[in-house]
Parts: sequence; C-alpha cells; structure tokens
Amino acid sequence: MELNKNENPTNNENGKRKGDLGQKKPTQPKFNAYWIFALLLIVILLFQAVPNNTGVQSSWEDLKKMIEAKDVKKVQIVNDRVVKVYLTKEALENSKYENLKKSNSFLSTDVPQFYFETNVDYFQTQLENLRKEYPEEVNAITVDFKTEHDFIGPILQWIIMIALFIGLWMFIMRRMSGGGAGGPGQIFSIGKSRAQLFDKNTKVNITFKDVAGLDEAKVEVMEIVDFLKNPKKYTNLGGKIPKGALLVGPPGTGKTLMAKAVAGEAGVPFFSLSGSDFVEMFVGVGASRVRDLFKQAKEKAPCIIFIDEIDAIGRARGKNLVSGGNDERENTLNQLLTEMDGFGTDSGVIILAATNRPDILDSALLRPGRFDRQISIDKPDLVGREQIFKVHLKPVKLADDVDPKKLAAQTPGFAGAEIANVCNEAALIAARKNKPAVEMQDFQDAIDRVIGGLEKKNKLISPEEKRIVAYHEAGHAVAGWFLEHADPLVKVSIVPRGIAALGYAQYLPKEQFLYRTNQLLDTMCMALGGRASEDIFFGEISTGAQNDLERVTKMAYNMVTIYGMSEKVGQVSFYDPTGEYGYQKPYSEKTSEMIDEEVRKIIDHAYQTVKKLILEKKNETIILAEELLKKEILFQSDLEKLIGKRPFDTKTTYESYMEGDSNENDKVNNETTQPEPQIITDTNSDNSETVSNEERLPTEEDQQ
Repeated sequence: MELNKNENPTNNENGKRKGDLGQKKPTQPKFNAYWIFALLLIVILLFQAVPNNTGVQSSWEDLKKMIEAKDVKKVQIVNDRVVKVYLTKEALENSKYENLKKSNSFLSTDVPQFYFETNVDYFQTQLENLRKEYPEEVNAITVDFKTEHDFIGPILQWIIMIALFIGLWMFIMRRMSGGGAGGPGQIFSIGKSRAQLFDKNTKVNITFKDVAGLDEAKVEVMEIVDFLKNPKKYTNLGGKIPKGALLVGPPGTGKTLMAKAVAGEAGVPFFSLSGSDFVEMFVGVGASRVRDLFKQAKEKAPCIIFIDEIDAIGRARGKNLVSGGNDERENTLNQLLTEMDGFGTDSGVIILAATNRPDILDSALLRPGRFDRQISIDKPDLVGREQIFKVHLKPVKLADDVDPKKLAAQTPGFAGAEIANVCNEAALIAARKNKPAVEMQDFQDAIDRVIGGLEKKNKLISPEEKRIVAYHEAGHAVAGWFLEHADPLVKVSIVPRGIAALGYAQYLPKEQFLYRTNQLLDTMCMALGGRASEDIFFGEISTGAQNDLERVTKMAYNMVTIYGMSEKVGQVSFYDPTGEYGYQKPYSEKTSEMIDEEVRKIIDHAYQTVKKLILEKKNETIILAEELLKKEILFQSDLEKLIGKRPFDTKTTYESYMEGDSNENDKVNNETTQPEPQIITDTNSDNSETVSNEERLPTEEDQQ
C-alpha cells in the first residue's frame, strides 16, 4: 500500500480544519506579563541606588576646611538631618575641587556640591565653635533650614514591592502547575496528561521499512494511517474510520516498534504514553489524565493516541475488589471507555494500544466501536525470522559465511527483540576476539550466550559431580534420540552456563501450534531421562533434575486441567486467564484429589517408560557419557558416529527448510560436516490460542 504523504489532513465532522500540519499559520509573539514585573524590579533598584541628595558625599571635617578657605557660599540643613553645601562662584571657576570636574552639573551655584548627614544640634554646636575661631568666614556663610515632604517615593516603592510579591507568587504557582502544559513531577500538574507528542517538529526516524516479519499486521496498521491521509477513499463507499486497534502479541514481537513506525509514517500528530502513566496514588488522577489526553487530542484532530501496556488500566472490572472500597483503576478505565465511545467522542481520534495479556482486558474495552480491530503480532516464522535477521544485520560487518537463512532456521521461537540481541551479542563477541568481521561461529556463540547464559569453563566442579552431570545429560540425549515423537537432539554439553546450569541439552523442534498426546508424553519422558539415568547408573538421585521436574509437573497439570487429556477427569478445562475464579478453585476437593492422582499417574508412567528405554540402551548411554567427559560438548554428528543414526526417518524443520534451498552448498549434511549449535527456546512450544505466557508448554532446552 503506497501512502500519499502530500495529502492534506481531513476535516472534522463540523467542517472545521484541525491538525493541518502542512500549513500552520504563523503565531504572533505573545506578550509576557513577567516583563512588567522585571521592569518594576529595575525601577525599585534605581530608587535604592540613586539617592535623593545631589552632590558629592562629604563630612564635617571637609566642610571646616572649605569654610577656612572661604569657599562656602551657603549651607542648607534639610529636615534637620542632611547638610547641603553650596560653594562660591570663585571656588567653582578655579576648579579647586577636582572631584567636581566629573560632573558639570555640580559646577553651578544653584545646586549643592557637597552633602553629609549629621545631627542638627551637633552641627550647630560645631558651627558656633568655628565662628569663634573664624568669625569673618563663618559670618559670610548663609545658613538656612528647609523641610522637604516626599510622599510619592515611599508610596511608589510600597506599590512596587506589593506588585513584585504578587508577581513572584503567580510565577511560583504557574511553575508548580507546569505552566498549564502538564509538567511531570509538579504537584499541581498531577491531573495533566503525560503523553509525548510527535508531530512535524519531532519526527520519528522509524518507518514501516524497519518493521520486518510482520507483513499481515503491517498491512492492517498501514490501512489506518492511509485512512487518516485519504479519508474520502473509504468514506465514499460508506465506510467509517475505525476508532481503535489493539496490538496483541508476546513480549518482544514488535508491538511498540509497529507503533513507532506509525508515528514515523503518519502525517498527523501522534500521542504516545504508557498505561502506567495514568496510575497515581491520588483518587481521580487517572480519570483526569484521560480527560486531559483526549482534550489535547481533539484539539489536534485528526491524530493518533498510542497507549502501551494498556493492561495496566484495562483489566476486567469487578475482580478482587474490596467490598465498599474505591478502585482508582476502574475509575480510570470507565473514563477511557467513555472517551473512546461516548456522547462526546470525536471521530478524528484513533486509539492504538498494545498488550501481551489480552485475556485479562475488560470485555467493554474490546468490543467493536472502541477497539474495532485486534491485530495479532505473533512470533515470526522461518521466513519472518530471516527478514528480521536481514534488518538487524545491515549495520553489522559480516563475514562471507554468515547466512541469515541458516540463522533463522536455527532460532525457532525467537522474537524480534531476541534476534536483535543475538546480532548485537555476535558483534560484541567478534570484537572481543579482535576479528575484522563477524563470523557464523560468533552467531552460534551468541545464541548459546543469549539462551544458556555465560559459559563458565573455569567453574570448579568435582570429578564426582562432573560424572553425574555427564550421565544425566547422556540420559536426556538417549531418550530424545530413541523416542519417535521427541525432538531430535543437536547438541549436548556439560560445560556450566548461567547461574546454576551445570549442563544442558539443545533440541530443534518442529514449528507447530497443535500438540498431540503422544508428543507431550514423549517430551515428558525425554525431560525425565536425566533423572532415570542417575537412578540406573548411581543407584541414587541428585538435585540436578529440579528444572526437569518443574517442567514435567507443569506439563502434566496442563494436560489434566486445561487440555482435557485425562480419561478419569474428563473433557474439562479449568483455564482461568482473567482471574474470574480468584483464589477459589472451580472444582471440588474430590476433583482436586482426582487431578493430583492423574498427574502423578502420568508422570510416573513417563518415568517408568524412559527408565525402561535407558536400561535397553544402557551401552549407548555409557558411550555418550564417557565421550562427554572427554570432549564436554557433543553434536548431532557425534551421536550418529557413536550410537548410529536416529531410527526414525523424520526431518526437522531446519533440515526441510535448508534442503528446500536451490543452492546445494547450503544443504545440511550431518555426515560430513559438524552442524552449528542449534538451540530452542520455550516460546516455540506453546498454544498461543489457549495458553498464557505463564502456562506454556515446557522448553526442550534442559538446564540442570
């Protein structure tokens, strides 16, 4: 779909143009009232800096010397406090006083040239004493008294001080309220929206070209953008603009990236915020922020609002609510529902939201008219992973042996974020080894690093523990090798990784969405192969099977309580993703005991089955364990040499995908070459239609 970026924004229902980003009228500079307060502050400072007295400040001793020199014409005493001295014309003409040359205004006999403050009684006493000594000089001086009343100055200063106080108070209040724009962290802006606005001034560099492996979802989202740019194309046929679209998918699949691409492609304002931005400890804040957000959005309509992790405020109402209490989150959700489809809605605002828990959202939020579309963004398949690898490999300096197709085939269940992490880790590993380019082996090490953790070759393990780990992993390998419906092993290692993993086995499963009962049972047998091997060869068990037991127990309970795979319990499912049952079980105590019995029965059957298998393949297990103690790492080709080929002629997804390539050099040939380490994650083995993230089928990777 080609988007016309030159198309003018649409008009709203009232015929008024809004959000025209292409032709925005120049705004006149606004008058700021704070300039008035700044001017008043300057005036009051001038009042303080410039004294009312003119002339040069002096003292009684200076006046005495001037009187002796017959330079004084008149002395004026103002308000019984200030003495002003007027010099004679001869003294001024002779420029006897150098300090008066700086200002010609002091050279006039009509203005005082000197002044000083003193007590009037003290001044008169000193003047009389001086008269006795210099009667002629003192008698030639005119002495008068003057009273000056200055009411305007003090009053004006008081007015200015009050105005400055009011201005300072207004400035502080506006700062605390965020200036009306919702400043984060300010107490008076707590009800303001915290959405980040992207428009023509703050463009996003990510476009739909940067989104790979999500072709179907991309078409859906691009249509929404195209609707805002070319509304007549759809409205001419009677269509209406969708009010909202919900991006649904596991973590790391690219929901937020898709929203960033929309922000980069759309020619309309784009508001972005998280669901947690509405949450606050104060009552009514969430609803207030919703109102403020939609108020800003309607002013800039047509526009798009993106709410990431909407499950923070969109959970189903009425769950676990304290009786008589007030749920602030529900008030926020109610306001959001009203804004999205109420009496005051605006068709020019489209809501995009993202979540990885759609099963817990309120049904009123998901109905048509609010979120008209639910766009699924799943984990990419083989072709999608190859496209994502090509995007993330562009900035990486690659060696000639790096093949995105091989990397995609070797990373089943990887999301886009995990693929990006693998590419980055491979570049760091190559740089650490001072390589000129990133090689295929670096990517293999990066895959192991991302999934298994950091390799710890220097970790001190006693020979007895190492032997137990070797036979434990050999039990897993033999079980997966000789069980028909188990995933074939491609790598087994006893090198410690991560925090507590002393050994691990890697498998490459088929990419599928439905699992049959025999597949689940064989998977459980393979997981219990390590515990069975310890029991057979050492006559006792260790704590190394903790991770295996956790996965097997969870899988068995899912089979009985979710998938209805128990004949005794029946075709029932107690799956409760929304928490409707709360802390109460949806079945009786008798049924609970029956479930526990069935789970133990399934696990015990799997354990006895794999134990019998390892007893039959005891020699093969010993061969693999002893070889592991020597080499520490064994690949699929090593297993074929040691215990023969797998007795089941079934190709893995990796083999089928690679052999479908027209290039014969890219085919997998385990007989002549050692395959690269292949790894699997738990995210590939889940039924995304019915199982939540917490209740997925267990991983094929075994970390002891």
